[in-house]
This record gives sequence, C-alpha cells and structure tokens, in this order.
Amino acid sequence: MSGAEFRAFQGKRPDHERWELIGGVAMMMTPPTITHNRIAGNLERLLNDRLERHALSLLATQRPGLELGSGDYKPEPDVGIIDANYEAGQRFVERAYLLAEVVSDTDEVIVPGTNREWIDVKRDLYRSHDHCEAVLVIAQDRMEVELDLKTEAGWKSSALKGGDAELSIPAFGFRCVVSDLYEGTPLQPRATPQHRF
Repeated sequence: MSGAEFRAFQGKRPDHERWELIGGVAMMMTPPTITHNRIAGNLERLLNDRLERHALSLLATQRPGLELGSGDYKPEPDVGIIDANYEAGQRFVERAYLLAEVVSDTDEVIVPGTNREWIDVKRDLYRSHDHCEAVLVIAQDRMEVELDLKTEAGWKSSALKGGDAELSIPAFGFRCVVSDLYEGTPLQPRATPQHRF
C-alpha cells in the first residue's frame, strides 16, 4: 500500500481506530494500556507547562498525524511538539520538533521485509525528519527513557535509567526527572487517600 492509499484508507476508518503503515502494510494497533496513556499524558502536560513559558509558538499534543517523507511508513507518534497554529479539523502536520514513543507490544513487531523492530524503524524515521530536535523512547515496565538530541555534530543518544535520572531537552527549555513521567502509574503510584463513594 502506498502512503497516499494508506491515508485514503485511514480517512474512512472510525476515529477511535489506530493504524500505522509499516513497510507498505497497514497494521491496526492494539488499544494502549492505561499505563501507556498515563505516561503519554504526563509527558504532554509537562512539555506544555514548559512551552507556555519558553515557546508559545509550539504545543505538545498526543498522537499527532505526521507526514514523513517515506511513503512506506506512516507512524503515529504518542506525543509530539508541533506548531501551535493549526486549522480546525486538521489531522496531519509536516513538521514536528520533538517525537516520543511509549513502547507497546506492537512496537516490537518485525517490520515486513526487514529484521528490525518497528520501534527501531520509527526512531530512525523521526531522527531523519529535518525539523525534529529530540526523540524519546519511553519504557512502560520500568523507569527508563532513551533520549536522542540533535546537535551540530549529529545525533547524541543517552539512556536514562531510574526515577532520579534527569531528563533535559535544552532546545525547549525542558527539564524533569524520569519519575515525573511515571506519576500515577504502578511504578510511581499517587500518594493519595482512597476515595469513598
């Protein structure tokens, strides 16, 4: 399936369905876990809190439709930083400045015609996107973030392990500790009393 055929197919599907084009093959993604959604929501909120003070021309959003140059691949990032100006009803953007994935089971499928996992192909696609300054790959089952930052010398990668590790993305004036991404998940439960109804 070509990229254009995929977008036409995707346009006819219900909004609640999640599809990605992987090596020319349309694949429906399984619904994300609550932990996945919580991590993505935390990241979106933390980024927007910082962008409101650092760069009002940008916003963080979940599941931005991203048009990349490759027709064989149409990933759907879990969180992205995009331009704050967009049209009502707009689904897709051609520029994203940060792209993040919370790793799911479907990210571990082998891409047709390769021996590579989908998460690794997505990471390379995001890094090849001209406008992208940072890529995050976030684990669900442990406090761990793989961070790629674009520098003048090329991409610099680091693995941040443990809740106290500092996540810093200077291009957006962003800084937090890894545990902030996991707040409200089984790995970092909220310390609140039980509600009685």
